[in-house]
Amino acid sequence: MDKYLIKKPRTQDSSLAQDSSPVQDSPPSSKRSRVDFNLEDLPSDPGLRQKISYYHPNNHDEIRRHYLGKDPCRPSHDYPVSYFSGKPCRFKVEWYETRNWLEYSIAKDAAFCFYCYLFGKDVGKQGGGDTFVTKGFRLWNQLWKLDSHVGGVNSAHNQAVKKSEDLQKEKQHIQSVLVKQSNQDKAEYRIQLNAIVDCVRFLLFRGLAFRGHDESQGSSDKGNFLEFLQFLGDHNESINEVMQNTWKNSKLTHHDIQKDMVNAIAHETSKAIIEDLGNGFFSILVDESRYDGASNMQGDINGLKTLILKENKSAFYVHCFAHQLQLTLVAVAKNHINIADFFYVVSNLVTVVGGSCKRRDALRDAQFAKIKEDLENGVRRSGQGLNQETNLKRPGDTRWGSYYGTILNLILMFSAVADILEIIEEDGISDQKVEARSIMRSILSFEFIFTLHLMKNILGITNELSIALQKKKNQDIVNAMDLIKVSKQRLQVMRDDEWTSLLTEVGRPRRNTQQNTNLHHYRVELFYTVIDMQLQELNNRFSEMNTDLLICMACLNQSNSFVAFDKEKLIHLAKFYPYDFPGTDILALDSQLQNFIFDMRNNDLFLELQGVSELAEKLVNMRKHETYPLVYLLVKLALTLPVATATVERSFSAMKYIKNELRNRMGDQWMNDCLVVYIEKDIACSIDNETIMQRFQKMKNRRR
Repeated sequence: MDKYLIKKPRTQDSSLAQDSSPVQDSPPSSKRSRVDFNLEDLPSDPGLRQKISYYHPNNHDEIRRHYLGKDPCRPSHDYPVSYFSGKPCRFKVEWYETRNWLEYSIAKDAAFCFYCYLFGKDVGKQGGGDTFVTKGFRLWNQLWKLDSHVGGVNSAHNQAVKKSEDLQKEKQHIQSVLVKQSNQDKAEYRIQLNAIVDCVRFLLFRGLAFRGHDESQGSSDKGNFLEFLQFLGDHNESINEVMQNTWKNSKLTHHDIQKDMVNAIAHETSKAIIEDLGNGFFSILVDESRYDGASNMQGDINGLKTLILKENKSAFYVHCFAHQLQLTLVAVAKNHINIADFFYVVSNLVTVVGGSCKRRDALRDAQFAKIKEDLENGVRRSGQGLNQETNLKRPGDTRWGSYYGTILNLILMFSAVADILEIIEEDGISDQKVEARSIMRSILSFEFIFTLHLMKNILGITNELSIALQKKKNQDIVNAMDLIKVSKQRLQVMRDDEWTSLLTEVGRPRRNTQQNTNLHHYRVELFYTVIDMQLQELNNRFSEMNTDLLICMACLNQSNSFVAFDKEKLIHLAKFYPYDFPGTDILALDSQLQNFIFDMRNNDLFLELQGVSELAEKLVNMRKHETYPLVYLLVKLALTLPVATATVERSFSAMKYIKNELRNRMGDQWMNDCLVVYIEKDIACSIDNETIMQRFQKMKNRRR
């Protein structure tokens, strides 16, 4: 996200923040005073970097290793067009392929030299002078100047490349940590470091905490990291010998060492993902712990959606479908005081009645007695599957359907719940008596009963939609879109025609409640207002553009011999991406889609696939993506629109395993590194220990 969030370097001189140019040609003072900085705050964009000479000489190599570990800045970007003699020109991503030194700055729309920035000196006009270090190269019509920058064997550029190689050469690697170390010392260091990597991998892949309460030598609660390292030593003589003979301050077990190692694994994992993506399309999935976060993301001024669209005009914002329903409920609960009060009472009711095993047992007994009485009086029918045991469950904040289930159970168990509240009011301690009496008065009011049945009907209308959107795999987008329309229509019918039936359903309140006859309050302020809010929220959350986009995307589904295929809708889908499908490509797509569908329906290998992702894989494996490049482009675009299912949400749910009660205070970087490795463990497993150790060693100077 560095390309969207630009961090400023921390400096002692506050006036630097006011300088219009972030690049300084000299240190902040002639004495070269030490400048405070954080490696993670150093900008990736070359146009925003301070020159190396700006920092204290003691920090130069540390900063250089940091950038060498990150590799050149090469963002995938919708590069702006510049005009030279009336002809449009712009930076091209293909230029990276033969120039390993080339970087691009989004901030300045300019090219820079990675190695000259790190090791270049003041060299006048040779190789372009400071153009490729501070100013940036923008003459896109003079490509030859990029090659002239490299120059001859002894050019300033090649000298900078040589210095970079020297900094990373063998005697700086872990094969020989210090020049004066013996071969035995080097071998022992590698054994020790390799064991550390294995321990960190084991803990990360399982989401386990690292630290313990007492990490002293004789403690029995050292924490998972130290205990597992000891376990490795107990079962490996080489590791055990190294651990026993290593000095205390060189055991590589400090908390900072652990965090550096995790950061190295996370960095290599992210690097592998980026390399795999290449210049292809990708999605950004964002989760928020606060529900109003969705509004912050899709805000028209400073929302994340707006920031992304400024960088890429082809981007689309599709909010998690299942979460949109929940947001609709929460919006109503927040904005209507009566509904907010209703759910507040329900939450307190579940807490009080289900506050102990004794009360839950008493509630089940009371419900059982009520069912038995109704069966004896003929009020209920008996039979298989009828009169199942129920209980009250607290509604989940991230699941719409859980509220519906809680309300249904409360209606079924209303008499039993009232009985338990009476028992608590009579036999509980003073605070419990007061709370039980307050809840009893609330739930016996006509307003509570009315709201209970109103929300039961409203949530019931969207229950099938909720279930459809919570399916883990192979989500039927067309069916979901139909259910959205059905939900909106049913709510409108309820508003227009079902006021009388709701009053009949509510009936006369139970247990001598006082009925409020204020018709305007219940019909206008509650019934009409709540339904209107629901309709408005559904329309806002499920916009016509998003639903239209996803219905078109569903036409690529190959189930049942591509029964959902619709050429016109797929052409309409392509028109959502004018930068990727110019006018001529739209015309060519028409013919290509017709050939594609004939080919697919006549090829048995494509008829047993499940999902668009398998279709994409099969197209590549059979080289059909070269035959139908425009159709394959549509498939790739469809894969970048995650209609968040439970499968996607499980990635976000990983946070509860990483940030748990054993480590509930984690810094952003530490938590991010742990989450990257835990969620992408399949990719992290493919990275060998040697690569991770190399990354770890380059992060900073380490001594043994």
